[in-house]
Amino acid sequence: MGLIETFVEFIQDGGKFMYPILFVGAIGGGIAIERYIKLSRVRLANRKIWERLHPLLAEGDFEAAREITGEDKSTVSQLLELGLARQGAVRRREDIEIAMEEGMMEIIPQLEKRTGYVALFANIATLLGLLGTIMGLIEAFNAVANANPAEKADLLSASISVAMNTTAFGLMVAIPLLVTHAYLNSRTGEIVDSLEMASVKVLNVISGTAPRQHQVRSVMSEPIPAPAG
Repeated sequence: MGLIETFVEFIQDGGKFMYPILFVGAIGGGIAIERYIKLSRVRLANRKIWERLHPLLAEGDFEAAREITGEDKSTVSQLLELGLARQGAVRRREDIEIAMEEGMMEIIPQLEKRTGYVALFANIATLLGLLGTIMGLIEAFNAVANANPAEKADLLSASISVAMNTTAFGLMVAIPLLVTHAYLNSRTGEIVDSLEMASVKVLNVISGTAPRQHQVRSVMSEPIPAPAG
C-alpha cells in the first residue's frame, strides 16, 4: 500500500493537469497492449499455418495448398491465397507477383493499424506535463506577489516543486510509450519482412525457377524461417 499511497499523493500534489496525463497514458497503454496481443497472434497463426503449407508446396500439391489458404484467415494465408489462385489459372510469374503485391498492400495497413497513436499519446503526455508546469508557475508567482515578504521564498519554492510534478509525470508516461512504440514498429517490420520473404520463395516454387524442395527448405532455414505474422 505504501507505493500506491505515494503515487496517489504524487498525483494530488501535481494539480489538475496530472489527471489528463493519467488519462492519456491509460489510453496509450491500452492501445499498446492491444497491438502487442494482435501482432503476437498474427505471428503464431502464420507459423502454425506455414507448418501445414510447406510440405504441400514442396510436393507441388498446389490444389491442397489453395484449400488450406482459402479456409484460413491468417495474413500469410491471405497473401499466398492470391498467388495460388493465379497459379491455377495462369503460369506467368508477373501475374502471380502482382497479385501478391496487391495482397501486401492490404495486409500492411492492418498490421500498422493504431500503432502510430502510441507515439501520439506519448507526445501529448509530454506537452501536457510542460503545460501543467507553466500554468503552475504562473499561479505560484501570482500567489507570492501578495504574500508576506518573509514567506515568499518558502512559498515560491514549494509551489515550484509542486508545479514540476506535472513535467516529471508527463515524462514518466511518455518514455515507456515511446519505447513501446519503437518495439511495436520493430515487431511489425519483422512480420512484413517474413511475409515478403515467404512470398518470394513461394513465387519461385510456383513459377518453377528453382527446385521446389530447395526453395521451401530455404524458407525454413532463413533467420526468419516462416512468416511470423
